[in-house]
Amino acid sequence: MDRDNVEQLARKLAESVPDGLNSMRAELEETFRSVLATGLSKLDLVTREEFEVQEAVLARTREKLEALEARLEELSD
Repeated sequence: MDRDNVEQLARKLAESVPDGLNSMRAELEETFRSVLATGLSKLDLVTREEFEVQEAVLARTREKLEALEARLEELSD
């Protein structure tokens, strides 16, 4: 998640604060931003592109495994 996404999410969270807390909205937005950035940095995330590459590798590996299993079954008959 990039910085812009964190900013947007923090802003949306701050905007969802009840009207009675409007005076604290800027401070809450900064707190949300900090907590989100810290929390997300601790996660082991990959980009969508990296995920899709690994998904394709897994699909090819699965196909090869199924072919090898079928071949082994033929040879054992």
